[in-house]
Amino acid sequence: VKVVESGGGLVQAGGSLRLSCAASGSSFSDNNMAWYRQPPGKQRESVAAISSGGSTFYADSVKGRFTISRDNARNTVYLQMNNLKAEDTAVYYCNAAVRLLGSNVNFWGQGTQVTVSS
Repeated sequence: VKVVESGGGLVQAGGSLRLSCAASGSSFSDNNMAWYRQPPGKQRESVAAISSGGSTFYADSVKGRFTISRDNARNTVYLQMNNLKAEDTAVYYCNAAVRLLGSNVNFWGQGTQVTVSS
């Protein structure tokens, strides 16, 4: 399974970015997908998730500002980030939870840097 993120960059506070994550090598529509981030000097944290059925989860810190969605025809999950804040600066990672032999196996992308200038 290959997971590849794109869409990071430098943006001013209050601006928007859309991250994309393409996952190949598995039945994408059956996978639960998620975005995590790791701010400088901090541990990786969950940002948003979307189940194979379309249910979504958001961390409190991003609720109302970020939206996760998926396009199964394109094997892609998106993270629309609006009203960005300096504290959103982090490396953002995409996670694919793939069902293999009765267990969930996690696959990660290489990460994409998001920098929000204040």
